[in-house]
Amino acid sequence: MAHLFDPIALRGLTARNRAWVSPMCQYRAVAGLPNSWHFVHLGKFAVGGAGLVMAESTAVESVGRISPRDTGMWDEDHVEAWRPVVTFVREQGALAGIQLGHAGRKASTAPPWEGIGYVTPENGGWNTVAPSSAAFGSLPAPRALTDEEISLIVQRFIWAAAFSDEAGFDVVEIHGAHGYLLHQFLSPLSNHRTDKYGGPFENRVRLLLDVVGGVRKEWPDHKPLFVRVSATDWVDGGWSLEETVELARLLGELGVDLVDCSSGGAVPDAKIVTGPSYQVGFAEAVKSKAEVSTAAVGLITEPWQANEIIQSGKADAVMMAREFLRQPHWPLLAASELGVSIDWPSEYERAEPRRR
Repeated sequence: MAHLFDPIALRGLTARNRAWVSPMCQYRAVAGLPNSWHFVHLGKFAVGGAGLVMAESTAVESVGRISPRDTGMWDEDHVEAWRPVVTFVREQGALAGIQLGHAGRKASTAPPWEGIGYVTPENGGWNTVAPSSAAFGSLPAPRALTDEEISLIVQRFIWAAAFSDEAGFDVVEIHGAHGYLLHQFLSPLSNHRTDKYGGPFENRVRLLLDVVGGVRKEWPDHKPLFVRVSATDWVDGGWSLEETVELARLLGELGVDLVDCSSGGAVPDAKIVTGPSYQVGFAEAVKSKAEVSTAAVGLITEPWQANEIIQSGKADAVMMAREFLRQPHWPLLAASELGVSIDWPSEYERAEPRRR
């Protein structure tokens, strides 16, 4: 029976525990370049004892950014900007991960606290692309991608993975969730194509499988590859848990090491019932039915709660976001609450609860 603070082997690497940091957009980059904010934001989680620190959703091309202030990984400048962040995270004993994505029709938006939605090309934004010309809510309608452009996007994910390896990242996660481009192709709510990328399941999953297959060949064999999915759109006629399970089987066959199970984001009017651990059942279903490792997310806040998810076999790891923002040292304190002894940074040892 695994415990939250047991290590977990991931191909040729080992995470020191199963309490992991979810990707969290910070909207602080300039020209896609991370900076001192990202260094402190991600570095403090590694100091705080997380097993894996995942950098925010990072665009594989400039028009794939969620906002003009998102990070990128499409040239050598990004590699050099990410390198010190990665080095520090790894020096603290955590694995360093990066989520690679493309926002598609949900791109070119302002940071959420500005409340202005779409950023026009005149104000530093751009025209968006998607599988179809259907808009997301009140955002402008995107332009449907051509087959040639789709092939280029596959290549951009592959290039971004190579840059991520050059920067020193241990884990790459492909972002196929939350209504962004790869999820837009998966969901019939946003994919209205009638060619080889639209219609039946095998066509709608084609782009994601092409991306994963290409990245797995480029990404070093000893380094793990994750995929984040939205297990359901929470809308009748949308992407479903049953389709997610079948997709997860295919991902496992392509060499994906873990499926990170979230949900929603395809359409703005989905009725999502939230509560503690409300998405854990998705990770459990994928793990048991598709026989792949999973991470659980969604209002996981308490040490006993996270540990129960692991000990019961519902998932192999837990991903937390807001709770890490509230308490960057959550793993150090959670281990003490669970009666487990883990290493504290020597500079912080005087603060260990048992030393008071």
